Amino acid sequence: MSEPLKVGVLGYRFMGKAHSNALARLPMFFPEAPEVERTVIVGRDEEALADAADRFGFESTATDWRDIVDDVDVFYNLGPNHLHAEPSIAALDAGVDVFCEKPLAPTLEEAKEMRDAARDADAVAGCAFNYRFVPAIQYAKGLIEDGELGEIHHVRGRYLQDWLVDPEAPWAWRMDKDLAGSGALGDLGAHTVDLARFLVGEVAGDITRVSGHLQTFVDERPVPGTDEYKPVTVDDAYTAQAEFENGAIGSFEASRFANGHKNDHTIEIHGSDGSLKFSLERLNELEVKTGDSRGYETVLVTDESDPYVDHWWPPGHVIGWEHTFVHENYEFLTAAAEGGEFHPSFEDAYEVQQVLDAIERSDESGEWVAVE
Repeated sequence: MSEPLKVGVLGYRFMGKAHSNALARLPMFFPEAPEVERTVIVGRDEEALADAADRFGFESTATDWRDIVDDVDVFYNLGPNHLHAEPSIAALDAGVDVFCEKPLAPTLEEAKEMRDAARDADAVAGCAFNYRFVPAIQYAKGLIEDGELGEIHHVRGRYLQDWLVDPEAPWAWRMDKDLAGSGALGDLGAHTVDLARFLVGEVAGDITRVSGHLQTFVDERPVPGTDEYKPVTVDDAYTAQAEFENGAIGSFEASRFANGHKNDHTIEIHGSDGSLKFSLERLNELEVKTGDSRGYETVLVTDESDPYVDHWWPPGHVIGWEHTFVHENYEFLTAAAEGGEFHPSFEDAYEVQQVLDAIERSDESGEWVAVE
């Protein structure tokens, strides 16, 4: 038996909870997964950190990632975007496997530094695009690569939320360009671009050029616990047109102002021989049209033969959003334990960042721009 992987996690709020839950579920549902020790969790607030360590099952806490990055086998960087580069690069330089939340970095320059560090490191570097690991998405990718849709013509993706509709909704780090890099574009659009590239990249090629538009609807927001307001320096919504290598066209959009939409991530792909549609709000289903069918068939992707489903419940018993984190943690930790490859890698995440950067450059110039 190999020694358990010692895991250190930076961040204990939203993503810290999601990944900690996944680590706790792995031994129960994926017994073949590598054994892990939840060794240390890192944050600034000692009291909140101690509470998180107790609830999430971590052995110890630390208030500085520098104190622990050499002492673990795997480092999870789940902090705000501006904290992605330095800790992740330090861990990779130390030969520690790194799993980083998306987007890879606030800027393309920092993302390139992280990509280059991963190339040079004797370690596995993965980025947390968890929607790749929805069984219905894995099933869709198989259909596309088996040629069931024929030549790809259209790719449409949107990610709509409404948590900022109220102009008095409080300011947070996600609204600061220096901390986040961008708003809805990086926070939500990164998921859509990665999913599009994952699904059709092998058959339609890369995204070669884009035309983008970013919009901010509320320019300042109240700071919690004070009478102050801070400026909003990122986009609240974006739209983009895209062209793929094979000539397929894409349209992408995201908004945090889409009233009535809580977490609506959808993608549609149309080909010469068929089409498919997926919605995160119905993540166990895939709408498929192939062959001579006159319309879409709703496929419930919960059979034992479907990706990952045999690890959960009997056929027809649905899974949820949190299970995607279990799947991606299983794949990443297996790669870390065996020294294998993991996708989405830092390379994959950098290529997503290139598209995001091109969309921003297009918005600034008012013209179509090439994805470099």
